[in-house]
Amino acid sequence: MAPSKMASAVSENVETWKAKLDKFLHQKNAVNDLFEKLEQKTGVRRLYLASGVFVFIALYLVVGYGAQFVCNFIGFLYPAYASIKAIESREKDDDTKWLTYWVVYSVFSLVEFFADILLFWIPFYWLLKCLFLVWCMAPITNNGATLMYYRFIRPFILRYETKIDKAIDEAKNTISEVQNAAEGMAQDEAYRRVIDSAKLE
Repeated sequence: MAPSKMASAVSENVETWKAKLDKFLHQKNAVNDLFEKLEQKTGVRRLYLASGVFVFIALYLVVGYGAQFVCNFIGFLYPAYASIKAIESREKDDDTKWLTYWVVYSVFSLVEFFADILLFWIPFYWLLKCLFLVWCMAPITNNGATLMYYRFIRPFILRYETKIDKAIDEAKNTISEVQNAAEGMAQDEAYRRVIDSAKLE
């Protein structure tokens, strides 16, 4: 591909994304209302304000103190709010969307916990993780959560579902046995104390 055609294609792609972002920033919600007020007060288009906020957060996630907290806060706050709204709505699709996100988020957190020693050495890890979580919650049809769930998590669970169910049942039975044994021991101890106190009287 010739350099001029490549530059033209990149320029078109950038303009398409700018138009999509601008359209998204004009939807009615609390964040966009804030951008609208800032736009009116400063005279700067909300597209540029949002881009500035994005760049600031990205730089902070690279060099800022508490980048882990900021990343996890971003990955948790909006999805938690959207999940509450999904629970309160009558639609099923939004419930499925956010359940899918939380399954991916949980699996990612579990993998991250055990791979922490290795992940520490990845440059810009908190920025990359934040971008991944934003991709997972993106309001598009095939966002990251949907892709990760259907491509990796679902096939794994379906392959080992019977073994997992069996292990869960065995764990429930073991817990029930331990609980019954503990209750029996507690009752025996209570009887023994009643008998001992009666003997003392």
